[in-house]
Amino acid sequence: MGIFKKRVNEFPTDYTCMKAVREGGVETRLSMLLMGFGNIVHKQFLKGLLFLAAEAAYLVFMAVSGIGFVRMLGSLGTVPQQEIWDEASQVYLYTKGDQSVLILLYGVATLLLTALMICAWRGALRSAYKAECLAKEGKHINTFREDLKTLLHENLHRLLMTPPVTFIFLFTVLPLIFMICMAFTNYSKIGNHLMLFDWVGLENFRALFDSGSILGSTFWSVLAWTLVWAFFATFSNYIFGMILSLMINRKETKAKGFWRFCFVLSCAVPMFVSLLIMKTMLQPNGAVNVLLRNLGWIAQDASLPFFTDPTWARITVIVVNIWVGVPYTLLQLTGVLQNIPAELYEAAKVDGANAFQIFFKITLPYMLYVTTPYLIVTFTGNVNNFNVIYLLSGGDPVTNLSSTAGSTDLLVTWLYKLTIDKQYYNVGSVIGIMTFIILAVGALFTYRNSKSYKEEGGF
Repeated sequence: MGIFKKRVNEFPTDYTCMKAVREGGVETRLSMLLMGFGNIVHKQFLKGLLFLAAEAAYLVFMAVSGIGFVRMLGSLGTVPQQEIWDEASQVYLYTKGDQSVLILLYGVATLLLTALMICAWRGALRSAYKAECLAKEGKHINTFREDLKTLLHENLHRLLMTPPVTFIFLFTVLPLIFMICMAFTNYSKIGNHLMLFDWVGLENFRALFDSGSILGSTFWSVLAWTLVWAFFATFSNYIFGMILSLMINRKETKAKGFWRFCFVLSCAVPMFVSLLIMKTMLQPNGAVNVLLRNLGWIAQDASLPFFTDPTWARITVIVVNIWVGVPYTLLQLTGVLQNIPAELYEAAKVDGANAFQIFFKITLPYMLYVTTPYLIVTFTGNVNNFNVIYLLSGGDPVTNLSSTAGSTDLLVTWLYKLTIDKQYYNVGSVIGIMTFIILAVGALFTYRNSKSYKEEGGF
């Protein structure tokens, strides 16, 4: 079975656009040019006028601005901003030049608006064809008020899905396409291309994959550390959380609620506060190094290089992440343990299984079966774990002055530095695209090959 399953129409209808074009009457076919015409002919006046108004508004927008936005997408602007000395006022005046970022944004928004308009056009055509068919069959044609009432019954799915789909288009699809387009431009501080930039094709991708360049070598080293970090951050929390949950859930353990409270207490403190406190404590003159000096375990002029040595810094962020993340894993796995059927344990004991056999044959397989999606989500979250790295180490230490990333920088923190600090927006977009591709392919492949998917409901 492939990744993509055959599409099944959950809401089948006889009133399709194809049938409307092939079998529709004159009024229906005219609706392809004048949206709502068929509805008006069949006395659905308000509905038809709304379709017609939407078409008119779109055409006016395209005539006034939309066509210009789309036309300028090819060049992203050609007129630079100029500085002119004004003798009268004795100041420099600046001419209004093209702003490529706005041209790109408005152009992408216009294309998305056109896609939405095509969907509305299809809806208007189907509506006109439906009204025509009902009229031919002598059936009742809904008024506008009756159509609104259907939104609470048979068309409830349309009412419920419209707001989230609208917001997804505005705040997810539009920024995503805008970012993807930016990856194919030279939009960066290099060469003074912040106001006016051009399309450069795959040049940014070539630069990122060129291991001989500074940017390419940095990318591969950051990618390798990101995957190592995500692996240890995910499975260290999972293993230690599992051990703690097993110990607390043993029948011999007293005051289970108290022990859970002690471990979960760290969750009550905001994570950024905990990380900033840990960062302060682990500084060369922080509480940890001062304590070690007072105990005589290190020299008075020495300090442990928690954030100044690359290896120490990487181990430090992993250990601190364990301290921060284990309580959450403890809560997750406690719920899983409490839902394992007791009959499985009783049957295993009757068969003479010892504690290790019970764990590896019953407990561990059940927990992995249930928590595989959780592990995938956690791994993905750790690849993009901005807070722990940025607030704890800030990506430091930087061992190569020519590099734009530190030894503990993840792809996401490096992307932040490239865009916010360096203003390399094009390279940041490429990194964002590559991060998405790696995570999407890895998550899909892992989940599709896990027992949680192959044997769903069959444990």
